[in-house]
Amino acid sequence: MAGIDISNLTVAGAAEAMRRGDFTSEELVRGVLDAIAEKDGAIGAYLTVDAEGALAGARAADARRRAGEDGPLLGVPVAMKDIFNVEGQPCTCASRILEGYVAPYDATVVARLKAAGAIPCGRVNMDEFAMGTSTEHSAFQITRNPAAPDRVPGGSSGGSAAAVAGGTALVSLGTDTGGSIRQPASFCGCVGLKPSYGRVSRYGVTAFASSLDQVGPLARTVEDAATVLGAIAGADPHDQTCLDRPVPDYASALRGASVRGLRIGVPKEYFVEGTDPEVMACVRAAIDRAADAGAQVEEISLPHTDYAIAVYYICATAEASANLARFDGIRYGRRRLGPDGSLQSLYDRSRTEGFGPEVKRRILLGTYVLSSGYYDAYYVRALKARTLVRRDFDEAFAKVDAIFCPVAPTPAYPLGATAGDPLKAYLGDAFTVPVNLAGLCGISVPCGRTASLGLPVGLQIVCPAFEEPRLLRAAAAMETLLG
Repeated sequence: MAGIDISNLTVAGAAEAMRRGDFTSEELVRGVLDAIAEKDGAIGAYLTVDAEGALAGARAADARRRAGEDGPLLGVPVAMKDIFNVEGQPCTCASRILEGYVAPYDATVVARLKAAGAIPCGRVNMDEFAMGTSTEHSAFQITRNPAAPDRVPGGSSGGSAAAVAGGTALVSLGTDTGGSIRQPASFCGCVGLKPSYGRVSRYGVTAFASSLDQVGPLARTVEDAATVLGAIAGADPHDQTCLDRPVPDYASALRGASVRGLRIGVPKEYFVEGTDPEVMACVRAAIDRAADAGAQVEEISLPHTDYAIAVYYICATAEASANLARFDGIRYGRRRLGPDGSLQSLYDRSRTEGFGPEVKRRILLGTYVLSSGYYDAYYVRALKARTLVRRDFDEAFAKVDAIFCPVAPTPAYPLGATAGDPLKAYLGDAFTVPVNLAGLCGISVPCGRTASLGLPVGLQIVCPAFEEPRLLRAAAAMETLLG
């Protein structure tokens, strides 16, 4: 079979088709490669494509299937955010400082996907070191939103979302530090899942903010996201922050999904002045559909929401400044010696030329809040306020089963709209960063489009930590209700 159209093909659909013998994994991978060649020039999602490696992996998957093996990811190609170490492939984190670096090992999530028969087929664009909300901060190229090419795909996992929504990947793996899976999924019109902190290993994933980063899938359906989560979740001896808890059968959790009887909390702080009216209309309509289907909806309060942005950008930048200290031109990254040949000039030139402006900004902010005289005034206070944010959710979940709210205050904005105004971009994280600060699980599910421009809008569903089965059931039910 030739010329497989992957535009609307799901992971579940591809697995079933290969099971029936409709096509092989090699033919599927060729279909993905053809789609990338045809469409990605206009989108710019991919930084590199490993055609030879992907085809070799597909042939190996076909051999496993002929030997009687089966599985929901066997032979399925996966696009990888350029932050995951995949043995033998570049891992630049969309930064000049890692240009030319080739990963010597697989991240745990990559190894688990490979064990399940999935095939890493290419590396997709991102904001440099995952620092950004638009994928405009990549050192290498601009990625465009497939739904509106003059607009951003979101970030930092914008390449992952654009590849899935643009028909050049069935599924992609991304990371979410303050909304970097959910926000691009909302902007591009696909599903984006952020697991609970500690649910998925971060070993082999370049760190931005170690207490906030989490790995998750971007997919076309909730079922596909659940399938990938089932493959990558679980304890890892290489990552002490990855908790040793049983991994539920997430696929089984979706059977008979319904919101009937679900207690839904709607936080009043997420429907405020400054939120785009068309975004609010789409989300409100989705909540009304849930109520019509038998859910119990009530307004709740998360009173410390106003502090979340400030807390996040203190905690995240502090951790970033520590994590990125290793990229100094000696241990990691490209080396540039200064004119006087001194060690200090090597540090200065390597980091000055290697890092982009957004990364430099966050390193400086993080170094400042950790510095003597300011550590107690900023960082310690931020940690205390972070506890208050978490307690807000604890109190809310004593009353409700799930929280429904917008993913972002606006739909996808035009390319260049936040240039020179980083604060404007930071404020766009207001509805996603509290989930990361509290270590909860959240998901973005498409819930409509704006009436004026037809831009995608996502519904954010949030559940307590390690309640992914509940989260996925609610998301699958809403996916069905919203059609």
